[in-house]
Amino acid sequence: MLFTSFEFIFLFLPVVFIGYFILTKVNFSLAKLFLVLSSFFFYSWWNIAYLPLLLGSIVFNYFYGKLLSFKQSKFLLTLGIIVNVLVLGYFKYMDFFISNVNFLFSTNYGLLYLLLPLGISFFTFQQIAYLVDSHRKESKDYSILDYSLFISFFPQLIAGPIVYHKEMLPQFVNNENQRINIQNIATGIFIFILGLFKKVGIADTFAKWANLGFDNSADLAFLEGWITSLSYTMYKC
Repeated sequence: MLFTSFEFIFLFLPVVFIGYFILTKVNFSLAKLFLVLSSFFFYSWWNIAYLPLLLGSIVFNYFYGKLLSFKQSKFLLTLGIIVNVLVLGYFKYMDFFISNVNFLFSTNYGLLYLLLPLGISFFTFQQIAYLVDSHRKESKDYSILDYSLFISFFPQLIAGPIVYHKEMLPQFVNNENQRINIQNIATGIFIFILGLFKKVGIADTFAKWANLGFDNSADLAFLEGWITSLSYTMYKC
């Protein structure tokens, strides 16, 4: 589900927003559980097959962080980081590794054709930072519900940015966030509309010019080449 899609703007986001504040009147933990489940649904929209990967990563790192808080060990910290990096490396580089083995040793191992799970780099490095903070005893005794929301929170799950737990987790336990804040809502709507305009109105327009230029790169004149190059730069910015 894209942030610019009609499904997100006119269905998912309003339902989650209204549902959250209704449930805060009943039970704050229930409202947070609703956000977690909504975030899992948002993540599964692309490919539900990778939801277990996200769930497994959350459970492993939460309890491993508890272990590091209890027993400060550089060996255990290193082991936890290695596990996270290996999972990330498997999806990002396994086919690359197999291709190089086949080339170097004239073998014929089949490629796995793995699809890179959305946001895996963001939630992996975010949790590595949490493990480091736990090792330093800088993490508090948050519940697995709050931790799950910290990792899976849909506005930053698939596109970042990577944030420290001390920046996000206190917001999930702050009772002030049970009440509607008109100023926060107005600020959020303004930022969302601004970002939407930059993506749809500016970036997507430049993307069309850039793609057209790259598709006909052999026939580009000097000026057209510069237009294509600059359009691609503006698209990526």
